[in-house]
Amino acid sequence: MNEENAGKAELPACCAASRGDQAAGSRSPANVGLESLSLRKREIPVSPQPEADTAAERPMILLPGGVFRMGTEDKDGFPIDGEGPVREVELAPFYIDPYAVSNRDFQQFADATGYVTDAEHYGWSYVFHLFVSEETARTVTRTVQRTPWWWVVEGADWRHPDGPDSTIEDRLNHPVVHVSYEDAEAYCKWAGKRLPTEAEWEYAARGGLDGRRYPWGDELKPNGEHRCNIWQGKFPTVNNASDGYAGTAPVDTYPPNGYGLYNVVGNVWEFCSDWFSPDHHRTASRVNPQGPPRGQSKVMKGGSYLCHRSYCNRYRVAARSANTPDSSAGNMGFRCAKDA
Repeated sequence: MNEENAGKAELPACCAASRGDQAAGSRSPANVGLESLSLRKREIPVSPQPEADTAAERPMILLPGGVFRMGTEDKDGFPIDGEGPVREVELAPFYIDPYAVSNRDFQQFADATGYVTDAEHYGWSYVFHLFVSEETARTVTRTVQRTPWWWVVEGADWRHPDGPDSTIEDRLNHPVVHVSYEDAEAYCKWAGKRLPTEAEWEYAARGGLDGRRYPWGDELKPNGEHRCNIWQGKFPTVNNASDGYAGTAPVDTYPPNGYGLYNVVGNVWEFCSDWFSPDHHRTASRVNPQGPPRGQSKVMKGGSYLCHRSYCNRYRVAARSANTPDSSAGNMGFRCAKDA
């Protein structure tokens, strides 16, 4: 790790804060401990099944699997995250969605099942400070000490992404946010799908390219063209939105990769099914790897609209981050996979 990256590795990730990170005064859902909350969520009905005209039944992309090179030893990477070494991994064929799950998709699920997300149970979620209205800002009393741009906003959830006075009415085709890993799993179960493994996600995100930094190659802006939604300006105070978006972008923004997947880097972090470990993959099987059998946090891939080279360049296909299964924030989403 070079000197520049050694410094970056010590910085807290802009990725997203965890529920345990917020300042004193946090609260669990009223009269619901964490153990009973998990049990309660497992018991939430996931029927009826989606109808044919819902997003859950739209065509998925069939990928043939096979052997690919996973990971990176890029000098601009984060070895402390476990990005390397580069290794050959073999995958069985699988399906994956071309898009992240949108607000419209998640609304169909919530309307059909009555599902209540973790953010709704807890009564709050993390919102990036620049998106909070002046009125809501007056009610904010908690932030994250090491990443003070994350504000604990009461009433923020997937329906109210910037706080209780916001709406998704003009963002129905944007990725759903303020959903936890547990919420993503519940949606997948309802849709007859599952979350991709980290290896499946990275294979799909590479789009058939070998060892490239981004889904389209090694250059961030080929011919000066923006290809993903990341921070433009000085993080975390000035975003000139030269890529067209300050926050989330529609799920079909920018050209797809070689496999037909949209927005696999930037926009929102995407949960994978693996528990996070920086070194499990060094000794684990490289045939359909599933990650360690247990852990504290789940893998997230792809980076988000908050990523910037000066602070956190985890918008590369090999980059990785993690968060606890009950955490949610305004830059965390997911896409679905399915066995072939």
